[in-house]
Amino acid sequence: MQHAKNLKEYRAELREALGDEFLRQAMDKFARFYPGARARAFAGMDVDGLIHEIAEAKDKAAARMDELYEAFKAKAEAAGVVVHLARTAREANEIIAAIAKENEVKRIVKSKSMTAEEIHLNHHLEAEGYEVTETDLGEWIIQLRGEGPTHMVMPAIHLSRYQVADLFSEVTHQKQEVDIEKLVKVARRELRPRYIEAEMGISGANMAVVETGAIGIVTNEGNARLVTTLPRVHVALMGLDKLTPTLAEGLRVLRVLPRNATGQAISSYVTWINGRNECASSPDGKKIMHIVFLDNGRSALARDPLFSQVLRCVRCGACANVCPVYRLVGGHRYGHIYIGAIGLILTYFFHGRDKAKNLVQNCINCGACKAVCAAGIDLPMLIKEIHARILDEEGHSAPSTLLAAVLKNRKLFHTLLRSAKLAQKPLASGGYIRHLPMLLAKDQGFRTLPAIAAKPFRDLWPRIRPETKSPRYRVGLFSGCVQDFVYPEQCVAAVNVVAGKGAALDFPMDQSCCGLPVVMMGEIEAAREVARQNIRALDPGKYDYILTLCASCASHLKHGYLKLLGDDPAWAVKVRQFADKVIDFSSFAHDVLKLGPEDFRKDGGSVTYHAPCHLCRGLGVKDAPRDLLRDAGLDYKPSEEEEVCCGFGGTFSMKFPELSAELLAKKLEHAEATGAQTLVTDCPGCVMQLRGGLEKKGSPMRVKHMAEILAQQIK
Repeated sequence: MQHAKNLKEYRAELREALGDEFLRQAMDKFARFYPGARARAFAGMDVDGLIHEIAEAKDKAAARMDELYEAFKAKAEAAGVVVHLARTAREANEIIAAIAKENEVKRIVKSKSMTAEEIHLNHHLEAEGYEVTETDLGEWIIQLRGEGPTHMVMPAIHLSRYQVADLFSEVTHQKQEVDIEKLVKVARRELRPRYIEAEMGISGANMAVVETGAIGIVTNEGNARLVTTLPRVHVALMGLDKLTPTLAEGLRVLRVLPRNATGQAISSYVTWINGRNECASSPDGKKIMHIVFLDNGRSALARDPLFSQVLRCVRCGACANVCPVYRLVGGHRYGHIYIGAIGLILTYFFHGRDKAKNLVQNCINCGACKAVCAAGIDLPMLIKEIHARILDEEGHSAPSTLLAAVLKNRKLFHTLLRSAKLAQKPLASGGYIRHLPMLLAKDQGFRTLPAIAAKPFRDLWPRIRPETKSPRYRVGLFSGCVQDFVYPEQCVAAVNVVAGKGAALDFPMDQSCCGLPVVMMGEIEAAREVARQNIRALDPGKYDYILTLCASCASHLKHGYLKLLGDDPAWAVKVRQFADKVIDFSSFAHDVLKLGPEDFRKDGGSVTYHAPCHLCRGLGVKDAPRDLLRDAGLDYKPSEEEEVCCGFGGTFSMKFPELSAELLAKKLEHAEATGAQTLVTDCPGCVMQLRGGLEKKGSPMRVKHMAEILAQQIK
């Protein structure tokens, strides 16, 4: 759970998690296993089509939530079930406690339920004097430890068998062996009597099927069936978002849920409960069954045009499985009750901004969660929106306000960059800042930072601008601030590659930063103004393509600008035209110019590749860069986890340097293991991170932008 009052305290918690060696190993092991298992489970299926169908069905169900509830209530109550609607968490707790009191319950067994965690049900029932036992193995372990789950599907993944053996030794008052099978037997022996003794069982549910009045429960342990059958009273607790109009739609979710959660084709147990079933321990031979639907803000979310999509979530936990930050620190530091990317969002709505305000800043915006989401939720965008809302509610920090003011004023911004070139002279040598001022050096020693270039690209442009007779394409070149003022050689290299290939290049001087840094800082109004400036500068009516060498810029120009200005009547058409013409450098070279082996020299040395997050996921560009490396006469050596984030994330690496350093170290380890001479990437931010890390450790490996390596090889 999240208790940090400010970012300083939160960073201290993160450092503590980074020091937990077993946690790191467990998270890392699963993160490596998961992508392959998921791919195998979905083999031969139209995954994108399935996700689209789920998203569409979930959206339609959310829009009819009240109607579906009434229809389900009628069906279920006709089968003898009592159905309740709790508007708040407190109301849900009171309803369940009242059911227990009415039925003279003393002992309660539970199966895993994130909704019960959401409302702190155990605490309420225990305070009322009830004995509550979690029966899912992982949930029982963390209950005994007084912890919350660290993953929605695997709540105790952060614990070693040694820790569990010590815990079980304490609970049983007998020394337990460090053997997983024997520990499972201990748990089974300890829990079995609880099922027999309990008068009430509480479960969650994965879906409530309106057309039948049945609920569906998906589990990998048999405990849920014991919880729902042996006690004479069964209470099922679930959110209103679990209402599903038809069984067919429920089965569709079932096709994706286990595959996305753990890489299984189907979970071990899929249980359907329809009405009061036979129960020998009940006075009339029939189960006493109640279903409690929780609102707790869900009906309001359903009416929100932006955040209604969070109700699509099927609680598979995949957004945590692929998150590079979660992989480092686990769910106790990357969530409150709900963890992972969806947890960062739900925490704000279900548990308040105090619990969410630090968490939402810890998103590196790599897009891995969005790419793997079983319901197509735009998780990174929603996290940034939550951050912006919290700033609006609590006040914007001085640094973010200052950055917003500077970026909105292009001339001021560029003047400051030119002034910084002069101010850095006592600190810079060999293209790097060798001696950072203490204000900037704190926790940034894991990499060397680049110096601002002697001349920005905009000053070089008039001299190097190529003349193109009878051009096939009119191309506006967008440099972004880093390639303009820090790495102008990357843009020069791109000009050398493109020159003579039928593209007439133009570089409008009124262009500025793409605006992504202020989006990450939560300064949305400033981001809109920067977007307007750049669309004015690169009028899409003048160009066939708007070319950028920065993957982050390209993704933001193409997708981010639409989100910022797409609903503005004055800009909606223009921003769509603009977005349609944005293209990244590798795609332009490979797909438009169609550069092939005949355009390059041979024997260019060995290279490996880092796929920028905003290229491989933000733009879906995967093959073009790798094809170009092979076509350019280079010995391309694939590295492990090429598409995992390098840890830069723009302002993320300044705000969370401990996490950035760990991600960078792993990325460099994989790259160096290939034995390649050069590490190639398509993003200046990634170049800054990777080159700075290699320079700091004195590695002979060199880092080049894709444009630079192609310019080196072009005939």
